[in-house]
This record gives sequence, C-alpha cells and structure tokens, in this order.
Amino acid sequence: MSTPPRTPHRNGLLFVCVGNSGRSQIAEGFARFIGPADMQYFSAGSAATELHPLAVKAMREVGIDLSGQRIKRLSEVPIAAVATIVTLCEDEECPSLPKGVHHLSWPIEDPGATPASEDEMLASFRRVRDQIRELVSRLF
Repeated sequence: MSTPPRTPHRNGLLFVCVGNSGRSQIAEGFARFIGPADMQYFSAGSAATELHPLAVKAMREVGIDLSGQRIKRLSEVPIAAVATIVTLCEDEECPSLPKGVHHLSWPIEDPGATPASEDEMLASFRRVRDQIRELVSRLF
C-alpha cells in the first residue's frame, strides 16, 4: 500500500461504513493521529447511527480520543475534496461511491453487530481497532 493519491484540490481521505458508529470512526481517528497534517480526514455512513461508546473506549486505550468526532452521512462530506475512499464493510452492503475517486476496500467485521456481553463486544472492538490501526499505518 502507498500513500493515498492527492492533488492540490483533492487531498481528503474518507472512511465509509454503514453506520459510521465504529469502524470508520476508528479509521478516521488513526488517520488523524498517524497521517500527514496537510490532509483532510473524514468518516461517514450510508445509514449513520450514533458513535458506539465501545469504539470510544477501545480508542481511548491507545491514547486517541474519539469523543469529539460526530456521526456523518455520506451526503455531509465534501466529496469534491476527497481523493481516496476506503470502505470498511464486510458482509453488509456498502453505500454507492462516486466515480473518479480512488477506492480501497477493507472488509472488516462490524464489532457492534452481534449481540454479546459488554466484555465480548469490547474484545471485538479491540480486535477491529488493532486491524484498522495496521491498515491505516500501511497507508502512510
């Protein structure tokens, strides 16, 4: 993997999943922490819900605070500024993406999709967090 393509007018990196509640928020958090300061970072979902508290907790464990991030629908992101879109959908259907934008697909399980005890769900969020951290690190 190489650094996402950029132009002077398109330097954004957008992470997309269905709910924008966990995976895409975690990816945006890591990108802001690891990536170049001169890039724009976004996350969004096709059916945005609410930021999952276990995503916030799992990221806080590695020193990244997601509590200031907000849930966004894809329509709220300035697509004209986005050079690369990364989808993080696994079994669920990802939203339609605009043409002419570089696209990467990271099929990652939704850690909040399966009902489980809080400890089991937190373990799932930690696994997904670590997987996403590795993938975002490879981008930069």
